[in-house]
Amino acid sequence: MKSFKKVLLLLLSIVLIFVIYLVFNTLNFKTKQLNPDLIAVLKVNSSSKENFSKAIKIKTISPENKIDFDSIQFQHFSDFLKNTYPLADSLLEKKTFNSYSFLYKWMGSDLTLKPIILMAHLDVVPVIQENRANWKHDPFGGEIINDTIWGRGVIDHKVGVIGIMESLELLLKDGFLPKRSIYIAFGHDEEIGGVNGAIKIAQHLKEENIEAEFVLDEGGSIVQKLIPGIQKDVALIGIAEKGFVSLELSVSIEGGHSSMPERETAIDVLSNAIVKLKQNPFPALISPSIENFIDNLGPEMPFANKLVFANKSIFKSLITGIYEESASGNALVRTTTSPTIFNSGVKDNIIPLVASAVINFRIIPGETITTVTNRVINIINDKRITIKKGSFLSEPSKVSSTSSFGYKTLNKTILEIYPTALVAPYLLVGATDSRHFNAISDNIYRFSAIKLNKENIKSFHGLNERLPISDFENSIRSVSYTHLTLPTIYSV
Repeated sequence: MKSFKKVLLLLLSIVLIFVIYLVFNTLNFKTKQLNPDLIAVLKVNSSSKENFSKAIKIKTISPENKIDFDSIQFQHFSDFLKNTYPLADSLLEKKTFNSYSFLYKWMGSDLTLKPIILMAHLDVVPVIQENRANWKHDPFGGEIINDTIWGRGVIDHKVGVIGIMESLELLLKDGFLPKRSIYIAFGHDEEIGGVNGAIKIAQHLKEENIEAEFVLDEGGSIVQKLIPGIQKDVALIGIAEKGFVSLELSVSIEGGHSSMPERETAIDVLSNAIVKLKQNPFPALISPSIENFIDNLGPEMPFANKLVFANKSIFKSLITGIYEESASGNALVRTTTSPTIFNSGVKDNIIPLVASAVINFRIIPGETITTVTNRVINIINDKRITIKKGSFLSEPSKVSSTSSFGYKTLNKTILEIYPTALVAPYLLVGATDSRHFNAISDNIYRFSAIKLNKENIKSFHGLNERLPISDFENSIRSVSYTHLTLPTIYSV
């Protein structure tokens, strides 16, 4: 009996020590949020919203089929930029790439400092014709109704283009001279890979031996009540983005008449392969970008959540399990597997000879295109299936620092516009043009000063894309504060 009590006492002591350890870590899990500085609000030109509206009306659509590319619309947009922003067009050095992508250079006063690169893209995704009737307003009307602007591109990403140009024009008019040189890169084909736009601009900068202090592109935003446990607005700064590879699976087996099917058809073989892939997902992991996300937002959560995140090495499985419960969360902790295209058959009484499918993988940092491809081959384990990589490939980006000049400057600026917001780094699950600039800078960030919530986030590449005018005006302020004014004060 005495020995039992000793064992029980030992167990209770271990449990108590463990609890004390957890609580200690939780209490020492301190906030990393900065205190905002109050500054005078930049007055935006009254004509800015009308200029934004005009930009939306120009149908700079990147079609999947190159034959459908409308060069007239892109030339129209080029003329629009030139005529609407004459100071930027005449006072800054400008280079053109493949007719419709542009690189502006604003020479700074101190050439010993590394330059800054601002990015946005001119193109938008198409409006699906079958969904046209479900738009509340003309998707290319640029209508402003009750201080909200409607149309394709107001979020993705003409808000970035016009925000930058409006800021440039304001500061040039005031005679402002940046301390650091500023490059502005506008690609015209981001939505289809950036081959003729951003890639060419990045190659040029590399040839010119340009090394940027930081690069800023789209990607992050101010999210509202989209993070469980946090009621405040959260500014998410993308410090990394996932890679991209699509694998085409194809199989050819003798077909015949549907009345006499063999044990396995081409469709059967291919379907079984897809089932294997779905039943064997890539392992979940907490990447460095997600660790940073946890470290910055964990201290702001309720105690129970805070305790888990403060002890993430112990509760790793619990944390990944929480993320796995939603599609968006699952995408943050693993390489995702998404069948997107399936082709086979032409007639209901003919067993097809060939079946093919395209599986899209978004690759988490820590994996590569090669490791993903090899894992797919091993899981399918069927020599009858041919596996071929798609033409568009992108490795996961490197993870940018949260202690750099660029990140700190961006963090500070966000709080000057949104003083009550929390700020945190995160992993971008989509792709941006900035992935082509890895050779230009070690610090690439992805953020736009616009708010996304459960309602308008659905309009991203979807129906009824819209944005409050106040968010558009804040995008102008964000460019002015962060990239043009603050770097003259906070130099490395």
